[in-house]
Amino acid sequence: MIKDLARPNGLAFSPDEKFLYVAESGKKQWFRYRVQPDGSLTDGALFLDASTDPAEGGPDGLRVDEKGNIYGSGPGGVWIISPDGKHIGTIKVPERVSNVAWGDQDGKTLYITASTSLYRIKLKIAGIRN
Repeated sequence: MIKDLARPNGLAFSPDEKFLYVAESGKKQWFRYRVQPDGSLTDGALFLDASTDPAEGGPDGLRVDEKGNIYGSGPGGVWIISPDGKHIGTIKVPERVSNVAWGDQDGKTLYITASTSLYRIKLKIAGIRN
């Protein structure tokens, strides 16, 4: 469905499933595509560029919370990105992060896989589990 990305990796939908977010690992960037009623994708565009960040790691696995914020592996840890493409914070992790997932009964625990470890952090917001 997408042929213009060299190393697409993590995928996640917005809470309303109107947008698909894609991590481009090779270029340290995230892209956003509009999902059409027939399931096709249009309006693909750069969503956030982390290529100038010198920290170890890059875009890989990602998930979305109930407000539409994206949590994705990125330089230095887990990047939190607003629905309008602004980097609003980083959960620092001492290793290269590979993926994230929501867990526990209330969905407010973010599990983080890294090079040799598994981390978890309790958050105030629940994630979308799709």
